[in-house]
Amino acid sequence: MKSRFNFRALVAYCHDLGMAALSFPIALWLRVGTEGFAQYPTEWVLGHAAGLAVVCGVVSWLTGLYRGIWRYASLDDMLAIGRAVTVSIVVFTMLVFIVTRLELLPRSSLVINWFVLGALLAGPRALYRVLKDGRLDTVLRREAKAEAVRRIPVVLVGAGDPAETFIREMDSRRDAPFAVVGILADRTGRVGREIRKVDVLGTIDGFGDALRRLTAAGRRPQRLILTKEDIDPPRLRRLVEEASAEGLTIARLPRLTDLRDGVDDPVAVRPVAIEDLLGRPQAVLERERMRELIAGRRVLVTGAGGTIGGELVRQIAAFGPAHLALLDASEFNLYTIDLEIGERHPGLPRSALLADVRDRLRIEAAFAEAAPELVFHAGALKHVPMVELNPLEGLMTNAIGTRHVADACRTTGVRAMVLISTDKAVNPANVMGATKRLAESYCQALDLTERRRPGGTRFVTVRFGNVLGSTGSVVPLFQRQLAAGGPLTVTHPDMTRYFMTVREAVELVLQASVLGVAGDEPAGEIFVLDMGEPVRIVDLARQMIRLSGRRPDVDIRIAFVGLRPGEKLAEELFHDAEALMPTAHPAIRRAAPRTVDAAFLGRGLDEIFEAARAGRPDAALLLLRRLVPDYRPPVPETAAAAGA
Repeated sequence: MKSRFNFRALVAYCHDLGMAALSFPIALWLRVGTEGFAQYPTEWVLGHAAGLAVVCGVVSWLTGLYRGIWRYASLDDMLAIGRAVTVSIVVFTMLVFIVTRLELLPRSSLVINWFVLGALLAGPRALYRVLKDGRLDTVLRREAKAEAVRRIPVVLVGAGDPAETFIREMDSRRDAPFAVVGILADRTGRVGREIRKVDVLGTIDGFGDALRRLTAAGRRPQRLILTKEDIDPPRLRRLVEEASAEGLTIARLPRLTDLRDGVDDPVAVRPVAIEDLLGRPQAVLERERMRELIAGRRVLVTGAGGTIGGELVRQIAAFGPAHLALLDASEFNLYTIDLEIGERHPGLPRSALLADVRDRLRIEAAFAEAAPELVFHAGALKHVPMVELNPLEGLMTNAIGTRHVADACRTTGVRAMVLISTDKAVNPANVMGATKRLAESYCQALDLTERRRPGGTRFVTVRFGNVLGSTGSVVPLFQRQLAAGGPLTVTHPDMTRYFMTVREAVELVLQASVLGVAGDEPAGEIFVLDMGEPVRIVDLARQMIRLSGRRPDVDIRIAFVGLRPGEKLAEELFHDAEALMPTAHPAIRRAAPRTVDAAFLGRGLDEIFEAARAGRPDAALLLLRRLVPDYRPPVPETAAAAGA
C-alpha cells in the first residue's frame, strides 16, 4: 500500500509539530511577561510544549491538515486550521486538567495559545501563496460550496495552477457541471496531498490503480480532464487508451491565461485534439534571429491562403516586415488570409496579389510590384490522387510554377527564396512527388550557380512530411467520417506517414531559413525537419475514435479500401544518395545535394512546358521521368497481371 506521506507532506507535518511546540512558550510569555516566564521551570515548559505538539500531531494526522498544498492555500484551508487548532487546544486543556488540575498554568494563556497556534500554522501558508501569486485575494476568497448531486464526476490530470483554478471555479458555482473526485499528478512530489480538499491520488502512469480505488469508494469518474498542457504525447496516448478501455472520455482545459483572467466567466472544457497525441516537445527556436531575418524587410509568400502559406503569413507578420505581399491563385483563400492579417496587424503594410504561378508574365509583374527581399514559395498542388488524375496541372504548378518564381527572384534581385518541399519528393512514386523533386533540383542547381555570383540570390529548400489538419489530409477526412457515424476508411493496415503540426512545421521552416540565409551552410543542400517517428494511419484512426468517446471496431468500424493511385505504404525523408548531416539546430538536418546542371534542367522544363501546353500528358510524363530518374510510378495491376 502506498505511504500516506511523501517528502513535502512530511516537511509540512514536521512544520506543524514544530509550530505547535513553539506556540506554548510564546503564549505563556505573552500572558505572564519576561519576568514571570523566567519563574517557570524549563522542564515544565518543555513538557507542556511537547504535550501540545503530540496532541496537534494526532489531530493533524486525523484531519489530513498536513496534506494541503501550500501553493494553493485558501480561506477554506484557514478555516480548517481554525477547527484543528480549536480541537487541539480543547483536548490539550482536558489532558492538562486531568494530570495537573491546571496548576501553575494561567487559564487565559490557553486562549492566547489558540491565537498564537492559529497564526503560526496559517501565517506561513498564506504568506507562501501570496509570495507565489503576488496577490492576497486568492487566499481570502471563500468558495460557495454547491451540492455535487447531478454533477459529472471527473478526475483532473495535472496537479498545477490550472487544476486549482478549475476546482475553485467548480466549487464557486452552484450550476457547475463537474465534481472533481481526484487528481493525477505528472510527478510523485504531490502524490498523497490535497488541492482544495481534493486528493492527489497518484501519477498519470498510476491511473488504473487510482480508478480502482475511486470505484471501490463509490466515486468512479465519468471523464478525465487534462489541466496540464505539455503532457508527453506517448504518455498521453497510453492514458487515452486506458481511459477508453474503461469507458471514460477525455477533455482538455483552455490555456491557463483564459482561466486566470476571467474568474467570473464559466470555464469550458474542450475536446483533446489529435495534435495533442502526435505533437512533440517544443523545440528551442532562435526567435531573435528570425526577427532579424524578417523585420524591416519586404516579404512575399506564395500560396498564402493555404495551410502552410497561411501559417507562414501569420508568423511572418508577427516579426514586423516592412511589407508583406500575399500571393495566391484562389480568390476566396486570398481574401480570407488578407482579412485576417488586416484584423490582427492593422498597421502592417501589405498587398494581396491574385496570381497563378503558372503564368510567368503575371508572376514577373507581381514581383515587380511587390519588390520582395525574401520569398517563401508554398504554392503547390499537394493532393497525391488529385495530381495523379491531373498530371499536367501538377507539372505546370509544382515544376513550371516553381521555375517561374525562382527565375523572378533572380531577375528582381531577391535576397533569398525558401522552397517548401515534401517527403514525397524522395523516391517518388507519384506525379506530385516527382514534380516537387524536380522543383527541389532546380532550386538546388540555382543555389550553386548564384553562390558564385556576388550578391546572388540564395535558394533554400525545406523538406518535411504531412501537416495535421491541412487541406485534403487524412485528419479532416476522419473527422467528417466520425461525424457521419463511420466507417473510417484506411488504405492499408501497414500505411505509415510522418506528421507534424502546422505551427511547429512553420516555426522550423523559419528556423531553417535563418540557417540557410544568414548561416554558413554549404550551397545546394536541403534542410529536412525532424519529424519524429512515422505514425501508422490505422493507429491514428483508432486514436481519433477514442478521442470522440467511442470504441474502435465496436462503435465505429475501420474499413481498409486499398492504396489509391500514386500512394506508397511509407514515405522517406532522405534519399540513399543524400548524406545525412546535422545543422546548428537539433530539430533540423541537411541532405547533401544531388545536383543537376541548371541549364540542363532549364531545357527539360522548357520541353515539359511545351508538352503540357499542347495537352500531351504522356510526353510530359516521359520527360518528367528523364529529369527525375528516381520517379517510379506504380505498375497498374492489370499490366502486372498481363506481364506475369
